[in-house]
Amino acid sequence: MKMMKAIQVSAPGGDFQLVQREILEPKEGQVMSKVIACGVCHGDAIVKEGGGYANINYPRIPGHEVIGIVDKLGIGVSGYSIGQRVGIGWPAGINYDGGFAEYMTTSVEELVLIPDELNDIEGAPLLCAGATTFDALRNSGANPGDVVAIQGVGGLGHLAIQYANRMGFKTIAISRSTDKEKLAYKLGAKIFIDT
Repeated sequence: MKMMKAIQVSAPGGDFQLVQREILEPKEGQVMSKVIACGVCHGDAIVKEGGGYANINYPRIPGHEVIGIVDKLGIGVSGYSIGQRVGIGWPAGINYDGGFAEYMTTSVEELVLIPDELNDIEGAPLLCAGATTFDALRNSGANPGDVVAIQGVGGLGHLAIQYANRMGFKTIAISRSTDKEKLAYKLGAKIFIDT
């Protein structure tokens, strides 16, 4: 049995613990990846505190902003090969053990290929915050030239401003102070509103 280091939460409200855990071999339709980078998200606090999701089974390894390298393929997996860089997002770390570990195993449907140009550490948060903001804009019904307002220039807002600008929207950034005004313009906002 192969072991790995992992950070787990043993019970709702428990502390993060560094532990040795068995590396889970991929079953049919699953892929095991060596974790290269994993972002830290508010969703990880949900796992730590145990709120909001009745289906969290403990102990649980958090982490759903993962970039890794495919290490093993389960039976029936196609479209991926050993050595490819992949990303794993939600629901990793919530419904099953996530990326706060040296290895993780997930369903092949949860994987996305990661381009070579994307840095592992900078790219990992795109698997949650990036996907959340991109999908919201993509499905908003807005067309190039339409006005899109981004509330907040924080963890998700800074990505939404960049996406909205690149999608051709007239991007308005809204924040509670002028502290992030220069950043908003640098990221592509056409108008900044201090509420």
